[in-house]
Amino acid sequence: MNKDYKTRLLQQKQHIFHTQDLAVLWDITNKNTLYTTIKRYIQAGTLQPIYKSVYSTQPVDTLDARELGLIALHRFAYVSCETILIQHGIINQLNIMITLVSDQSRQFTIGEQRYRSRKLADRYLFNPAGIQMDGSVRVATLERAIIDMLYFNPRFHFDAPIALDKVNALRQVIGYPQL
Repeated sequence: MNKDYKTRLLQQKQHIFHTQDLAVLWDITNKNTLYTTIKRYIQAGTLQPIYKSVYSTQPVDTLDARELGLIALHRFAYVSCETILIQHGIINQLNIMITLVSDQSRQFTIGEQRYRSRKLADRYLFNPAGIQMDGSVRVATLERAIIDMLYFNPRFHFDAPIALDKVNALRQVIGYPQL
């Protein structure tokens, strides 16, 4: 194994990598060389396979589940809907899966964690209003999560009161249709 590759890998702040990330990090253009190098690092225990073309330098149970889901989805996405509404006590249910919003509708599982990606139209998805960073993870504000949820299910029932004035103001900024 190339010690320079290992040094570069372990010096990174991030711990989750796509195959393409490793190719760039190690400056490898030959796919056979890349896959052979990844295979050797897995055998040595330096990398762990997490999901399709996703690897980590740490065990899956020590990683931020939200970040892992976003990286595995491998497209622009953010955490929203049920996940945020449960965190804020707006709906009362068990948090059985992390809900992401992206340009793709999909469900997948990594380790014990389940994920659901809801497909949102690009004109709303790429509007940054109501999306903030929580470390390295894009997360909807409470108001954005409410608006997203109502986009997917206009008759959705909230278990706690919501600030409709803030929700409607953000809805206009983003351009969501009125209900």
